[in-house]
Amino acid sequence: MNMLGKGAGAKTADDIEDSAAPLVEHLAELRTRLIRAVLAFVVGMIVCFTVWNPIFNILTGPICDALVARGQNCQLQLIKVQEGFFVAVSISMFGGFILAFPIIAHQLWRFVAPGLYRSEKQAFLPFLIASPVMFAFGAVFAYYVVLPLAFSFFLTFQQPGTLAPEGLPVAEGANQLADAGIIFQGSVQEYLSITMKFTIAFGLCFQLPVLLTLMGKAGIISSQALASTRKYAVVAILVLAAVATPPDMMSQLILFAAVYPLYEVSIWLIRRIEKRREAELRAQGLWFEDDEDKPDAADGATKA
Repeated sequence: MNMLGKGAGAKTADDIEDSAAPLVEHLAELRTRLIRAVLAFVVGMIVCFTVWNPIFNILTGPICDALVARGQNCQLQLIKVQEGFFVAVSISMFGGFILAFPIIAHQLWRFVAPGLYRSEKQAFLPFLIASPVMFAFGAVFAYYVVLPLAFSFFLTFQQPGTLAPEGLPVAEGANQLADAGIIFQGSVQEYLSITMKFTIAFGLCFQLPVLLTLMGKAGIISSQALASTRKYAVVAILVLAAVATPPDMMSQLILFAAVYPLYEVSIWLIRRIEKRREAELRAQGLWFEDDEDKPDAADGATKA
């Protein structure tokens, strides 16, 4: 009995060691992938830090165009003495992530791919490619459409100062303006924060078709379920727009107007996937429909 007990105990310990070995290997693989992703991000940051001035000039394009259209100089202000350095760091992090994203996505794919079947790889790979493409579309849409509209709207609240009427007694050293002027003198950090927030928010929101279509292909959601929950989707998108954009109605409406059509596109894409899946199952003879008229037909046959 003791020998059997020892043998059983040794076998259990061996099983534990064998099951622990793959876990250790997975953790080592994960560490390697994370290190490579972080190194790619750091290298991208260093590269962008050396050319942060040209990147900043590109990012300030929308506000400069809006100011020049109103005959104003495009000149942002450094409110704090250290603000310029943090602007360069923010641009470096932003640009470094964009440069390193293909490598980060590749490392993620190399970690996940060995655990997938060939059919699952073929189904997942198109979405992995579509994700950065849709993010780029969202960022470009924000830069060329949303930001110019937003800044043009915000700058309409400026007003030029008006001179005091001639002959009106003016105290010595007092301003000659009768009404105070309102002129934009923006902070560099504030402008950069708004621009990057808009760009990232629209890039992430443009992931909606990718995410929903992937869930539809996996059978987690259906086009009918998405179509029946449109009113809840409208509320959810409005809440997302309120959180992801600055607290003004125009920015939120622009984000809603861009994201909701993507929701409808997702329904259309999932419906196409469902029709293709149905056609394949019909060809294999594996498609079964729930006929609600069958009980009635059976009752009729019984009565007859």
